[in-house]
Amino acid sequence: MARAQSRYVCQECGAAHPRWGGRCDACGGWNTIVEEEARESTPKGLGRAKGRKLAFSDLAGESAPLARHQTGIAELDRVFGGGLVPGSALLVSGDPGIGKSTLLLQAVAQLAKGGMQAAYISGEESVDQIRLRAARLELADAPVKLATATNIRDILTNLEPAGGPDVVVIDSIQTMFVDTLDSAPGTVAQLRTGAQELIRFAKRRGTILFLVGHVTKEGLIAGPRVLEHMVDTVLYFEGERGHQFRILRAIKNRFGPTDEIGVFEMTGKGLAEVPNPSALFLNTEHGPIAGAAVFAGIEGTRPVLVEIQALVASSALATPRRAVVGWDSARLAMLLAVLDARCGLALGANDVYLNVAGGLRISEPAADLAVAAALLSSLTDTPVPEKTVLFGEVGLAGEIRSVGQVAARLKEAAKLGFSHAFAPAEGREVPDLGIELCPLAELVDLVAIFERPDKRARGVS
Repeated sequence: MARAQSRYVCQECGAAHPRWGGRCDACGGWNTIVEEEARESTPKGLGRAKGRKLAFSDLAGESAPLARHQTGIAELDRVFGGGLVPGSALLVSGDPGIGKSTLLLQAVAQLAKGGMQAAYISGEESVDQIRLRAARLELADAPVKLATATNIRDILTNLEPAGGPDVVVIDSIQTMFVDTLDSAPGTVAQLRTGAQELIRFAKRRGTILFLVGHVTKEGLIAGPRVLEHMVDTVLYFEGERGHQFRILRAIKNRFGPTDEIGVFEMTGKGLAEVPNPSALFLNTEHGPIAGAAVFAGIEGTRPVLVEIQALVASSALATPRRAVVGWDSARLAMLLAVLDARCGLALGANDVYLNVAGGLRISEPAADLAVAAALLSSLTDTPVPEKTVLFGEVGLAGEIRSVGQVAARLKEAAKLGFSHAFAPAEGREVPDLGIELCPLAELVDLVAIFERPDKRARGVS
């Protein structure tokens, strides 16, 4: 007979503790340790018992590659890596109200219209509430099966029979529970066991499984990190509430590239895809202004042009403010130190505000040069030369280091009408794309341009 025993588990990282404590020793979280009932389910003598033989195969194999299913939403298929793979498990996470349920309802409705059997199971909303959203999205005629349930046993009982759905949405995994466990829904044990049962079913039946996940106040997926390891794809839905744009980013993808993004716009009829986000992230109405620079970046496999805005102002505080939106604040501090130590610019007594327009978050080191140009433009009240993009990594010695995919960045800039590009001097040869490349070797070369705004980078030595 299974023996019940108590253990104390951190709800943030999943670490087990012999006794309760106010602070988790593994992750440092406060008041995250909860008592759970664990059952001893491992049979004695497992190491001596014989298991079944495994059928090994070589890497080449003889089976044909799995066919991908297109959702009909190009931006969504791009993030998936070209479509959905049968038997895959996908975890979609994001802030409350960002549009996770809306996007998944649109996706499964398109798949259902294409002939696939689709089921949408919600543990947070009633069927009538989902129908109201479907009517607003003009998807009421899609043959999607709706249900409300939170018991994993009940869900699997209805999904197991032959002729079951080809794609299933579970909204959300934090509301589901396994009745063989005594812990409450949303705890580490429930999340781990519930997700494991659903993923096992999806792999066995070849069903595409979507799991909606909640996030913590820090923006991380609620629950243990083992949940992210169990699924095939982890998608984060990003966006600022003040902006209409939403960005779906692939953090992990076993069937496609990571860090791929899909850009959507929130409208009254749901999320509409944005096929050319560079045109929307740029300010082309007011012409060049001081403190703004256009960065030619790479998000996944897609080149994206985005405007970086900076404001350098005198500070009346003993400790000047550093406010950053959409970029790494530690990298801004490093860049300000390089401008001070290598270029002789005293920015320590100024307030510095940095913003990435459009709600996009940039983590690429190649944005250093564009950020430096925006800071210098604001400091000298001199606009960046018109029709100019920038990209390049800045080192601690003040050198501008080369970055990858230069041709893709320049091609995107030329397509949108840019004529000049400030880029690292050391780099691979790129084809002639109709855009003039202005090489910069050190950060002081960029400073010289703003000291003499009529000078272009071609003559900088």
